[in-house]
Amino acid sequence: MKISYDSRADSLSIIFRDTTVTTHELEPGIAADYDSDGRLAGLEILDAAERFGGLSTFSQVTLEGIGLRQAA
Repeated sequence: MKISYDSRADSLSIIFRDTTVTTHELEPGIAADYDSDGRLAGLEILDAAERFGGLSTFSQVTLEGIGLRQAA
């Protein structure tokens, strides 16, 4: 997974997998990318700082419950 923020464009991008995608606008400024099987492959949010209450929102990212599982 890759999470990136472009301050010049004020856009937040979350990519779950690199693949060829079809993009669907969910609402103005929010788009979802789907792979050929219809699975969510990424999200893009424009005007991100404004939507999330300012740039301070991006000063810390916390990932909870994320880890690699060992096969049994």
